[in-house]
Amino acid sequence: MVMQKGLSMNARIVGSGKQTIVVAHGYGADQTVWEKVVPKLGERYQLLLFDWCFSGAIKDRSLFDGVKYSCYEAFADDMIGLLEELNLKSCVFLGHSMSGMIGCIASVKRPDLFTKLILVASSPRFINLEDYEGGFDKSYIDEMFADMETNYEQWCSAFAAMVVDPSDPPSVEKFEKCLKRMGVEIGLPLAKTVFLSDHRSVLDKVVAPVTLVHTNHDLVVPSSVVAFMHGHIKESTVEIVNTDGHFPQLTAHEEFLEVVFAALG
Repeated sequence: MVMQKGLSMNARIVGSGKQTIVVAHGYGADQTVWEKVVPKLGERYQLLLFDWCFSGAIKDRSLFDGVKYSCYEAFADDMIGLLEELNLKSCVFLGHSMSGMIGCIASVKRPDLFTKLILVASSPRFINLEDYEGGFDKSYIDEMFADMETNYEQWCSAFAAMVVDPSDPPSVEKFEKCLKRMGVEIGLPLAKTVFLSDHRSVLDKVVAPVTLVHTNHDLVVPSSVVAFMHGHIKESTVEIVNTDGHFPQLTAHEEFLEVVFAALG
């Protein structure tokens, strides 16, 4: 039997254990951003890894439709379809960055699929409001879109250096390569979907227990966002990994693993 959704999403199951963890990467990345933590996690759990259709690791570039994927719901539906195809239920969701909110949406749509959510460096809204500090002014985001359009390669280098802990050059380079492989024709419309989105209203609908994993200092997701999410999710705990930047699974993977294992009990 051909697993259509699984094939198109480069899905693979690794590791062993009764509990399945669905592992989802964020904007501009692919499943290799988890490579430092997969071996240890796979010793205790079965892991479902995959690439979103926007990833540069996906061979069929036509799978990303900018109109269809102008909202997170379409991504949530893809993941739900993948879990249905693989006949998986009662999973733990481990999602990085934009995937954190996609996981929240999927868990609200199908609470039977997820028993727990671990959200890594996730944010429901990036743009500031009078009563909400998301980290960015609208003018900054508009400027960023213009930079992407003008010189995408240069933007990729600058963005990777900004969001990944600079004390870990190989990780900076890794994310930079992922961004460049995604390309501006996907990277720009997806950036608009991500940075202009507002999913704050989803938070109080999440019924599964949530662990919010963040770093000491993340330019993309300031501590004000962590506090907001913690205050609006029914059952949540906050864990801080002792590193800077947006990718603790790359730049402090051993401590990140400790936090994840503790969250999994």
